[in-house]
Amino acid sequence: MAKTDQIDARMLADMGKCLKPDATTQRAPERDQLAALHKRRDELVDTRKKERQRLAQALAEEHASIARHISWLNEEIKFIEQKRDTLLKETAEFTHDNKLLRSIPGVGPITATTLLALMPELGRASPKAIAALAGLAPFNVDSGQFRGHRAIKGGRKRVRNALYMAAVTAARSNSHFASFAQALIKRGKPFKAAMIALARKILITANALLRMVFHSMHKHSCRVFARDDTGRGCGAFRVAGFEGRRGV
Repeated sequence: MAKTDQIDARMLADMGKCLKPDATTQRAPERDQLAALHKRRDELVDTRKKERQRLAQALAEEHASIARHISWLNEEIKFIEQKRDTLLKETAEFTHDNKLLRSIPGVGPITATTLLALMPELGRASPKAIAALAGLAPFNVDSGQFRGHRAIKGGRKRVRNALYMAAVTAARSNSHFASFAQALIKRGKPFKAAMIALARKILITANALLRMVFHSMHKHSCRVFARDDTGRGCGAFRVAGFEGRRGV
């Protein structure tokens, strides 16, 4: 997506045909179940939000019907969340990874579930690749001598939204993530740009945490994988003491 030259694009496509990269690993059925529960919860929450908006402007004749529907939605959302939590507890990989993700400042049950359900590549991809998959990698807008403003695009919108909310929460916490966000804002970065940068940092930290576990099982050095795409430490070792903090 970052290439602007058609010749380069064709060369990259030919290179892929020659190298024949490994096929994508098949998703575990438990992850598909988690993704389905996560999607259904999102649908119900979105419907409840719309019904609450209607309730504020409803006529007397509509009020009771909307209120009953909201009550049903509350119960159904609770039921879906119970099924989700049961699946997380009964699947050993989910239980372990969920605990690691929840140790990161700003990451709560919704963000952790979103990452587990919709980012199966987490812990198995490079920092730059995982950021691009989530739509948190800036792409160039160049043509000839023109150099446009780089901006994020594409990727998995639901994952990006969850990480953005986690970043807002982390920016209010007593952690190095908050210091990182404050430093960006002091340098003149708009609040939204600072939160996007922080969301990327949270994702890279999560990737490093799970990648250390994944590679430790293959007897690799954990220190190599605790680096972000700038070559500096991503803070994966510093978040272990944050377990139990509130997050989205």
